[in-house]
Amino acid sequence: MRSAAAQLASTVGRAPACRALEVPRASFYRHLCPPTASTPQHTTPARALSLAERQTVLDQLHADRFLDQSPREIYATLLDEGRYLCSIRTLYRLLEQHGELRERRDQLCHPTYQKPQLLATQPNQVWSWDITKLLGPAKWTFFYLYVILDIFSRYVVGWMVADRESRELARRLIAETCRQQGIVPGQLGLHADRGPSMTAKPVAQLLADLGITKTHSRPHTANDNPFSESQFKTLKYRPGFPDRLGCLQDARGFCGPFFTWYNTQHHHSALGLLTPEIVHYGRSPQVTAQRQQVLTAAYLAHPERFVRHPPSPPQLPAAVWINPPALQPASDGVLH
Repeated sequence: MRSAAAQLASTVGRAPACRALEVPRASFYRHLCPPTASTPQHTTPARALSLAERQTVLDQLHADRFLDQSPREIYATLLDEGRYLCSIRTLYRLLEQHGELRERRDQLCHPTYQKPQLLATQPNQVWSWDITKLLGPAKWTFFYLYVILDIFSRYVVGWMVADRESRELARRLIAETCRQQGIVPGQLGLHADRGPSMTAKPVAQLLADLGITKTHSRPHTANDNPFSESQFKTLKYRPGFPDRLGCLQDARGFCGPFFTWYNTQHHHSALGLLTPEIVHYGRSPQVTAQRQQVLTAAYLAHPERFVRHPPSPPQLPAAVWINPPALQPASDGVLH
């Protein structure tokens, strides 16, 4: 190709010949004038640092007082001490040549938070709790709603409205709710995010005394506490939810009827259209059997209306997860 470019260059010129044949001009000139033994080799510039000077710079970069300093900081410090060794760019170049071009500054390293994986197969096995704000009568005023939720039955086992977020109030609510539900040591796991009340020492000491296992969400990961977040959305998107609450009594007056409705009348889509109260207190088999009788009678009366198969009521899930484990492909290629 370069020989063809040389022949064409004699007619149309070197640059047009290289463009026509898509040959780099540098390669073409190298073909015309190949290097020989007499060709001058690359030499070290006269302004380059000597080996001794390079070692002096490296010694400064490796000094104990400069181990966590950036090259710019080292350069400025040495200047203030009346010393100039080389430019900032040369400092970076020497570090790169020795494989040390990385972050030198002492920076905060965040710990690696483990993903919580919680399983509930019956009520009062795993609870989730959180605190949300309710708008008060004026701007920048709030009431604080504490809610403890059983993740298997979605039953609100405890709630409280207060005028402040307090670790002591949270401790009292958890203790009273455990007493009402008859929680025994080793029975319950309590999950929450990393708010100040959730990670407070009084709450941790209470859970340790009651034999309750506590877990926390990862920072800035709302999906680690999905059931409390979903319940708060149901609360705030409920028709009749007030834009603002006039006083603490108004807040409690609204939340009381709401949680009664939520526990006893709300047919939860994730519970096979059962109410949280039915699931929490173990009445789901009887209610499901009664529903099956109604559907069977409807099928016997008009079987032509059910094309695929006889109808059956929605089933209650056997287990509820927070962050279920990922399915692993088996040797046959099927996920397990």
